[in-house]
Amino acid sequence: MLFTLKKIVGGLLLPLPLLILLTGAGLLLLWLTRWQRAGKGLVTFGWLCLLLLSLQPVADRLLSPLESAYPTYRGQQPGIAYVVVLGGGYTFNPQWAPSSNLINNSLPRVAEGIRLYRSHPGAKLVFTGAAAGHNPVSSAETASRVAQSLGVPGGDIIVLDQPRDTRQEAASVGALVGKAPFLLVTSANHLPRAMGFFQAAGLSPVPAPANQLAISSPLNIWEKVIPSPLWLGHADRAWYETLGRAWQWLTGRDAATGAGEKN
Repeated sequence: MLFTLKKIVGGLLLPLPLLILLTGAGLLLLWLTRWQRAGKGLVTFGWLCLLLLSLQPVADRLLSPLESAYPTYRGQQPGIAYVVVLGGGYTFNPQWAPSSNLINNSLPRVAEGIRLYRSHPGAKLVFTGAAAGHNPVSSAETASRVAQSLGVPGGDIIVLDQPRDTRQEAASVGALVGKAPFLLVTSANHLPRAMGFFQAAGLSPVPAPANQLAISSPLNIWEKVIPSPLWLGHADRAWYETLGRAWQWLTGRDAATGAGEKN
């Protein structure tokens, strides 16, 4: 119940639902009350925020500090026996191409995990993530099937399908790898928070970011000045991770506290 409540409250605090609620409150004030100035203020504020967060320069400026915390892993560090890929968005439809079941951030994570697995001969590829909703297959198992469809032998894959969030993923991976170093693959914007959980659990993760989103390379001028849901999604990720790191700090579950919880 607490997990579900956390997801619902956190979802409502993301930019799009939050701005819809604020704008809706403003419209109610305009149409149903005499508080016209307050209503106009809420509608204007909601519209302006939605506009700004849908522009590439604003959205990627918010996201870039998170994604620049760790560079892309290009080495071949000795002693790596595990490449751990954290779970993300997915669904499961057996009629689809396997990779179509990995949505949002998941497919780039799996692709990077496979690349790193192939650059470290003998390593095991570990996927994490429990089943979501009424899906009969877990996030970890779905990722495993995608990897196998791309040529990774099933014997080289380990599925950890119990963890429901990053803290639980750290505990589950810790039970598998102990104190040995391993590559930790997740979205670049999620990696700082994930590293906090894993280091607080006493583990030795080597950061391996995937799915970088904030664009610093050249773009056409119209891509910068026309609002787009793509850029709003980037702002959403920045705000989501900011909320997550604030909660991590408040609950004392990051590397700075040195006292991560495991369950």
